[in-house]
Amino acid sequence: LDSFCDHLLVIDHNRGSGYESVVGTYRLVTRRMAVSHGSFYSGKEFDISCIEAFPGEVLELGRACVDAEYRNGATLQLLWRGLATYVFAHGIQLMFGCASLAGTDLEQHRHTLAYLHHFHSCENGLCPKAVPGRYVSMNRMPKEEINPKQALVELPPLVKGYLRVGAYVGDGAVIDWQFNTTDVCVVLKTDLVTDKYIKHYRR
Repeated sequence: LDSFCDHLLVIDHNRGSGYESVVGTYRLVTRRMAVSHGSFYSGKEFDISCIEAFPGEVLELGRACVDAEYRNGATLQLLWRGLATYVFAHGIQLMFGCASLAGTDLEQHRHTLAYLHHFHSCENGLCPKAVPGRYVSMNRMPKEEINPKQALVELPPLVKGYLRVGAYVGDGAVIDWQFNTTDVCVVLKTDLVTDKYIKHYRR
């Protein structure tokens, strides 16, 4: 996908002028780019036909990566700022993509997966579902046993950022053995991002 998509980069000029200056990345795939490639990346793990049928402009977010020394609020804010600008420039109405929890131990992730299932699952027709054969249930403990505050602490910062602006997750998770992650599909209407982030940055 890399040769078909746009790459959003966070750069620290103090580290140099070439690739060594890149400290944060996002891979951005529009519908046109996905058609050129043949598919969205998320389609390997989730049935995203509902998103592909969405009449407005859609954007797949992928390969969010931040240098270990730069995993802080400032870098994430810059990624969000660039993303917000991109959304404006391309008229994006819906964003989606795979979000990863480190590791493949479902017992380790039972609390966070159950939290996402009970508190942030999709409630409309735009609900991706893990593909048959790879589907893993996220309903791994009763809702009344979940500690929402603790679950948020356990979630990766990027996933928490999505949730803060109103994102929701699809049905089921997928274990990605190649990358040693447990993936969920996140969906976000961009008007929520524009309200909470773009106006802030434009000001």
